[in-house]
Amino acid sequence: MLQLARLLFGPFFFSFALLASCTSRLEPPGPEQPLIVGLLADSVFQQATPPSEGMNGFNRDLTELFAEVINVEVRYVTAPDYLTLMAMVRERKVHFAAAVPAQYGDPQLRYTPPLRETQQLIVRHASSLPVDTPDKLAEREIAVIPGAPQERAIRALNITPPPIIIERPGANELELLAGVARHRQDLAATDGLHFAVAANFYPDLDVALELPGKLAYVWAFHADSAALDERASSFIESAKQDGTLRRLDDRYFGHIRRLNTRDIETFLEHVRGRLPNFKTEFQEAQEITGIDWRLLAALAYQESKWDALATSSTGVRGMMMLTEDTADRLKVSNRLNARESIRAGAKYLALLMDDLPEEMIHPDRLWFALAAYNLGMGHLNGARHFAPGLKRDPNLWVDMKQVLPLMAQPEYYNRLKSGRARGGEAVILVENIRNYFDVLSRFEMVYTPPSLGEAPQRKKPLKKKGKPSSAARA
Repeated sequence: MLQLARLLFGPFFFSFALLASCTSRLEPPGPEQPLIVGLLADSVFQQATPPSEGMNGFNRDLTELFAEVINVEVRYVTAPDYLTLMAMVRERKVHFAAAVPAQYGDPQLRYTPPLRETQQLIVRHASSLPVDTPDKLAEREIAVIPGAPQERAIRALNITPPPIIIERPGANELELLAGVARHRQDLAATDGLHFAVAANFYPDLDVALELPGKLAYVWAFHADSAALDERASSFIESAKQDGTLRRLDDRYFGHIRRLNTRDIETFLEHVRGRLPNFKTEFQEAQEITGIDWRLLAALAYQESKWDALATSSTGVRGMMMLTEDTADRLKVSNRLNARESIRAGAKYLALLMDDLPEEMIHPDRLWFALAAYNLGMGHLNGARHFAPGLKRDPNLWVDMKQVLPLMAQPEYYNRLKSGRARGGEAVILVENIRNYFDVLSRFEMVYTPPSLGEAPQRKKPLKKKGKPSSAARA
């Protein structure tokens, strides 16, 4: 368990030392006082490993946008658990806590409108005793995070005899769920978002019972911070209206729960059995292109299930399922040679990224390139051509996910030189790759080329130059 915690949250442990330095109340944020934001050590809401460009996590992306709107710098303090974080808010050691579950009724706290809402759940192992009614929880042990709102929801069920609630100090929700998956505890209380993420790498988890009432994730302020809370609440309402929250939600959570239990089980089996045979080749491809080797491995798994001899009925072959034309373009002598295929597939993905418009930012740029890897750039650009007429942004993946499936309909493809395309399949491919990459990012370490000290930088910038017109941009 400790090893998993270090893997998921290693960078966050160093932040705890900063808590001791926050001994006095903060002045309001301004020119001389940065905005101090408290974060929970929770890899669902922020990246646990060194972030890919443009992927800092839901919390950081949104709080940085708010800091820009109020024109201040932002700094972060990471707390090891929920109770510590909320104590920091009450003691005014941070200006607010980002993305915490609201527990209404505390006179010391103020909350913004919800960032997202989710169901409260009791989770079990698929092989354990089912819980089809609340009374089946009687005298069952349920692990909870100290101070979690699910504890209040469980007690409100008034079950007789009551369930045995076991607090797990120092644990996080993913560790609770890992304990259930490994039969170390019977049941655990969590929410729908954390369950959906955990189920991608613990496929034996199952929902035992839905608890009454939705759980709202909010920004939490001290009750005396009315002015800052009002500005934050106004910002969040604007972010809902202009689509910022929708885009961030899709960026970090839009791909989860796309794979079924058997898909995940098979993937994890192949991670253990097949991936070690090709890990070096993927890391060499990262050295050449600067693309995270785990993303390349996720792409290869989607294409061939890490089978170097894979061949399709359409003539694409090898680990990265290259067409003959693409192989010739990249001077591949043998598509069934894993090393050649992986290098060529990585180079081809890099070329597709460079061919996309300069104003398209990362990670959307990567998702578009993956779609083009499947569809071809001509079909992708055809779909992007239709997007404005459908009131969709051709540079946002969350919008184009809705446009691409239309390329299979004659009223759209008959108007394009590129013709019909299976755009819906491209969307599924990209979302599956995002799932596989997410799992690999949690279990496989970042690779730093030993000869360089750091991953090579791409020649073409992936971030948009200048600032979008919206005050609350994503």
